[in-house]
Amino acid sequence: MRFTIAMLWPIVWRQWTHQAWRHAVVVLAVALGVALAWSVHLVNQSALAEFSSAVRSANGDPDLVLRGTNGPFDDAWFDRIAGDPAVQAASPVLEIDSYARQDAERRLPLRVLGIDALRIANLSPDLMPRPAADASRFALLDPHSIFLNAAARSSLKITDGQILLVQSGSGWRTLVVAGSVAAGGGPLAVMDIAGAQHEFGLAQRLSRIDVRLLPGGDEAALRTRWALPPAITATRGDDATQRASNLSRAYRVNLTVLALVALFVGGFLVYSVVSLSVAQRTPALALLGVLGLTARERRTLVLQENALLGAVGSGLGLLLGTGLALAAMRWLAGDLGGGYFPGIAPTLRWSAPAALLFFALGVASALAGAWVPARQAETLAPAQALKGLGAWEVPRVGYRVPAALLAMSALLAFAPPLFGLPLAAYASVAALLFGGVALVPVAVQAFFARRAHPASATLLLALRRADHQRQAATAAVAGVVASLALSVALTVMVGSFRGGVAAWLDQVLPADLYARTAGSSAASEQAWLDAATVQRAAALPGVQRLRATRVRALAMSATLPTVALVTRPLANPAEVLPLTAPALPPTQGEVGVFVSEAMVALYGAAPGTLLELPLPALTQPVRVLGVWRDYARQFGSIAIDDATYRRLTGDERSNELAIWLAPGADLATVQQELRALLADPSMIDFASAAELRRISLRIFDRSFAVTTYLQVLAVAIGLVGVAASLSAQVLARRKEFGLLAHLGFTQRQVLALVAGESAVWMAAGTLVGLALGVLVSMVLVFVVNPQSFHWSMELVLPWPRLLLLCAAVLAAGVLTSMFSARGAIARPAVLAVKEDW
Repeated sequence: MRFTIAMLWPIVWRQWTHQAWRHAVVVLAVALGVALAWSVHLVNQSALAEFSSAVRSANGDPDLVLRGTNGPFDDAWFDRIAGDPAVQAASPVLEIDSYARQDAERRLPLRVLGIDALRIANLSPDLMPRPAADASRFALLDPHSIFLNAAARSSLKITDGQILLVQSGSGWRTLVVAGSVAAGGGPLAVMDIAGAQHEFGLAQRLSRIDVRLLPGGDEAALRTRWALPPAITATRGDDATQRASNLSRAYRVNLTVLALVALFVGGFLVYSVVSLSVAQRTPALALLGVLGLTARERRTLVLQENALLGAVGSGLGLLLGTGLALAAMRWLAGDLGGGYFPGIAPTLRWSAPAALLFFALGVASALAGAWVPARQAETLAPAQALKGLGAWEVPRVGYRVPAALLAMSALLAFAPPLFGLPLAAYASVAALLFGGVALVPVAVQAFFARRAHPASATLLLALRRADHQRQAATAAVAGVVASLALSVALTVMVGSFRGGVAAWLDQVLPADLYARTAGSSAASEQAWLDAATVQRAAALPGVQRLRATRVRALAMSATLPTVALVTRPLANPAEVLPLTAPALPPTQGEVGVFVSEAMVALYGAAPGTLLELPLPALTQPVRVLGVWRDYARQFGSIAIDDATYRRLTGDERSNELAIWLAPGADLATVQQELRALLADPSMIDFASAAELRRISLRIFDRSFAVTTYLQVLAVAIGLVGVAASLSAQVLARRKEFGLLAHLGFTQRQVLALVAGESAVWMAAGTLVGLALGVLVSMVLVFVVNPQSFHWSMELVLPWPRLLLLCAAVLAAGVLTSMFSARGAIARPAVLAVKEDW
C-alpha cells in the first residue's frame, strides 16, 4: 500500500505538538503582519466610509450639482434651472464655514447650510430640519432659528431653546436652537436660506443648486441649453464623494503599504523557521521517501502544513487587527494621525471581502516563505539522508537573477504613477529588496577577496567555511537584510521629511507672533479682519512690522479638493517663499503667480505656463513665475502679490497676521493689546513661531508614529529568522561537529567556529542591508513621496543613527547565532536531530 498525504496528517499533528513553539512562531509572524495591515485598513476604510456618508448626507442624492467656482453666485439662476421641463426637482443651498460659541466660551468650527425647507426633503432628506416639541410651527421658516446635528450639539454642549452665537465676518449673529437635523459627520447646522443670506451678508447668493432630472434626461444637452457662465460648473452628484475619497487616498494607501511591511518581513521568518523544520525532519522525510512518498508529495506535505499554519495565523491576525482598529478609533479619532477626517468618530465597518483578501495575503506569505524549504524536502536523496550524509543545501542563485531584479527596480522607479498612486515605485522597492538579498553571497565573496590568514585554527576554519558555504548566507541573513534595509529606509525617509519640514518651518515662520481668524480657507470667508483693524494693529506699541495675508479657497477641479490662494508681498519672492528654483522675471502687463509643487503635479502649472484662476476680476490667465514648497497643503496653493490681488479684486480683508516685535517688546503684552482691538477677543487665535513649529512637528511625529513600530518589528523578525536559519544549519552539520569532537575540538571551540561564520555573514548582511536601505530610501524620498503627496524634499542621511542601528543589528545577530548554536550543540551530535530551539 502506498502512502498518501491524508494518511500522514496524524504524524504531522504529533510532530506539531512536540515542537509547538516553533510552529507558534510561524503563526505569530503571519498574525502580526495581518493584524497590523488589517487594523490600518479597517481604520482607514471606517473613517472614509463615515466621512463619505457625512458628505452624502449633506449633499443628498442629486443627478447634477451646479456649484460656484469662485464662491456664491447669483440666485437668479435657481428659477431658470428649476423651471426647465427636464428638471424633476431642484433645491438651493448656501454653504457657510464659520465658527460658533455659546455665551463667552471659546469658538468651535461649525458648517452652516442655508436650505429651502419646502424643497430639501426630495433631494437631501437628512438635511430636513426637525423642530423641537416646544418650537413654533413656523420655526422652519424663521430666519433666526437654527437646527443642529448630533456632532454640533455634542461639541457645543447646547440644547433646544438656547442661544447660539455664529461668527459672520468681524461680528457675531444671535440665533436660537430650534431643533435638530439627522445629517451625520462633523458639526453641522441648518437654517432657512433667506435667513442665512441675511445673517451672513450673502443676499441673493447661492453656493450650489442640487438638481434631479426626469428619467431619460440628457445631461450634456441640459448643460448646453443652460449656457452656464464660467463662474458656475455642473458636476455629477457623486463627485463630492469622489473628492472626499481623493482627499486622503494617498495617505491611506501609503499607510497600508507600510503596514504590509510586517507581513513581507514575516515571510522571511517563515522561510527560516520552515528551513529549520525541514533540517530537523530530514531523516523522517527520507524514511517516508524510502517507504514510497514521492518527491512531489514531500513538497506538497510541507506546503500544506504551512498553508494551514498561515490560515491559523491569518485568522488570529484578523481578530487582533480588529481589536487594534477599535482601540485606534477610540484614541486616534479614526485618522491615525493624518488629520484628514476632522470631527469624525467612525464606527467599525467590517467587510467580509476585504477580510478574505487579507486572510489570503497571510496564507500567501506563509506559502512564499515555505517554498524554498519545500523544494529542499523535494530534492533530498532519501538513502543518503538516512545515513546522515545529506547536507542542508541552499539553492544557488547566479548573478543573472539579482541583476535582472535590480535592473527592473531601476526601470520601475522611473515609471509614472498609476491611477494617481506610486504603484510602480512599490514594485521597484520589492524588486530592489529581493535582488539585494540574492546578492549576499557576492558580498561575502568580496569580503574574502583580500583576506588575511589568521594564526588561530578555529578562526581559519570558520573563515574558510564561511567563504565556501557563502550561498548559505542568503538563507541565514535574508531576514536581517530585508528588515535592516526597510528599517534604514524608514529612518532616512522620516528623517529627510522631518528635516525638510523643520527647515521649511524656519523659512515660512520668520515673524515673532502669528494671528489668524480661521483654521481653514473655507472658514476664512466668514472670519476675517478689515483693513482698519489691520492698520490699528500695525500701529500698536511694540509692533515693529506687520504683514497681513488673505487666504481663500479656489475650486480648480470638480473631483479634487480646493486650492488655497495666498496673498503675500512678492517684490522679492525668494525672501518670503521657499522656492525650489530661481523665479522667472515678470512680464509687463501680465499677472504673475507662484504655485506649490502640487499645482505642477495635479494641474501641469509648470513655470512659464499660463493658468486660469476662477476669479471674476481676472479676465486673462496668470503667468506661473516659480514653484515653492508648501508642506501644509497637499492639493495645491497659489501665491499672488498682495497689492496686485487687492487692486484687482477690491478685497481688503485679511485672515492672517505675521508680527515682528520691536526690540524689548513683550510678546504677551502685544498679544493682549491685539485682542483689545477686537470687539470679541475669541475671534482670533495667536501663536508664536516657536509654538507653531512645535505643534507642526508634533503633528508630523504623530502621523509617522507607526513607522517606529514597524522598524522594531522588522528587526525583531529578522533576528528570529537568523536564529532559526543558523539552528537549521547547525543541526544539518551534526556529523561535522562529531568529527571535530573526535579531532579534539571542545564545545567552546565549536561555538567559536559557528560564531565566526555567523559574524562574517552578519557583517556582509549588514552592509548589504545598509546599502539597500539607502537605495530604498531614495525611491521613497524621490519617487513615492512626490507621486503620493506632490511635494519634494532633500535626502538626509543621519549616519550616526544609521551606523548605530547597523552595529546594534550586527551585535544582536552574532549574539543570537551564538545562543542558537549553543542550544543546538549542547548534546552529542547523534542526538542533535532531536534538538529544539
